[in-house]
Amino acid sequence: MTSLGEFLRHRRELLLPEDVGFAPGPKRRTPGLRREEIALLVSISPDYYARLEQGRATGLSAGLLAALARALRLTEDERDYLFRLAGHEPPPRTSVHAHVDPAVLFLLDALGETPAQVVDELLTIVAQNRGAAGLLGRLTGLPGYASNATWAWFADPASRELNDPAEHAAIGRAYAADLRAGLARRPPDDPYGKGMVSDLLRRSAEFRDLWREHQVAPLVSARKRMLHPRAGVLDLQCDVVLSPATGHRLVIFRPSPGSGAAEKLSFLSVVGPS
Repeated sequence: MTSLGEFLRHRRELLLPEDVGFAPGPKRRTPGLRREEIALLVSISPDYYARLEQGRATGLSAGLLAALARALRLTEDERDYLFRLAGHEPPPRTSVHAHVDPAVLFLLDALGETPAQVVDELLTIVAQNRGAAGLLGRLTGLPGYASNATWAWFADPASRELNDPAEHAAIGRAYAADLRAGLARRPPDDPYGKGMVSDLLRRSAEFRDLWREHQVAPLVSARKRMLHPRAGVLDLQCDVVLSPATGHRLVIFRPSPGSGAAEKLSFLSVVGPS
């Protein structure tokens, strides 16, 4: 077993199921989470995760290492150590692979059936709970800019299908204004942000029109009506909670009181992504 494998195994054995949003279940013969549970959190096969711990996997990507750090609830120093064990320089704070505050991940897990996800300054989705995966599908770790909610809204028409058409104009304007606010918090030459804006200006006439308005405003809490193919109409309150430690935001889709959305969200959490 390599130093990387030993570190992964040690951190896995320190975690309890309830630490990552799983049900406690019966008493376990061995400490910590099972390998297949970490594999599920990272969206890799149990066999591949076993090979990681055994030191038989090579060429680990930055995206996989970031996902492992989040699944194992590593601190920023521990995350950096993991990257160096794998032969990588730790990513900068503005990277899509940046550290996520473990306190925010704890809240994400604690919300359980209430959909919630962690996004960075530019609205790239870096972590989801099972409620968000059931409602929105799995949106983390996608290639290119596809995990970014703003990019998806303007570049992929299918991303709008869950939203009430009456709200589309307001959502698009809010996303464009949030993107400008997020770029202001990053270095002027940030390659991810510059590349995404350039790509959207080329792809979307709607984005070009909104970008010319020069609106600058981070997302705030707002009501949303979603039209889900399996759950029907969902009246939700979308709340945004900022993590001062990292600049990440916890976005929560909570049911509007008296709307009946809570039972529908519970159903989607159980059945999982379509």
